Amino acid sequence: MPHDDTATLLRQHAIQPSAQRVAVADYALHTADHPSADQVWARVHDAVPMCSRATVYNTLNLLVEKGLLRALVLAGGRTVFDPLTTPHHHFIDDATGEIVDVPWDAVKVSKVESLPGFDVREYAVVLRGRRTGRGARRPRTSSTARRSTR
Repeated sequence: MPHDDTATLLRQHAIQPSAQRVAVADYALHTADHPSADQVWARVHDAVPMCSRATVYNTLNLLVEKGLLRALVLAGGRTVFDPLTTPHHHFIDDATGEIVDVPWDAVKVSKVESLPGFDVREYAVVLRGRRTGRGARRPRTSSTARRSTR
């Protein structure tokens, strides 16, 4: 997405688009990976050296607050960011640590609503193991089509 489109998207979500915020959003909203804040900083810092870690952390948290990103704690307490906000699950490769999106309909979960003593607000499955094939990668979606997961 060109910078102007990212700046427009930020404005549409009541985020003032500074050069640093646009750089963080350009990467974080359009990567097929699930980067940590430090990985986003490393990537953005190459292009915008004056962008601090604090700016990256604050911008990522603001993008989460506005519903443009999801913050996930999937492995070892490490937080990663996911730009795909439509319902889906995740697979974590034990050998590489790679996090792969799994389509919502590929995993059947039943009776969630009838768990006694629980009022389930949302859920997602995290699968772990070894990746044996290429599998499906995240389909690219427009930012305007984003919505929150179950």
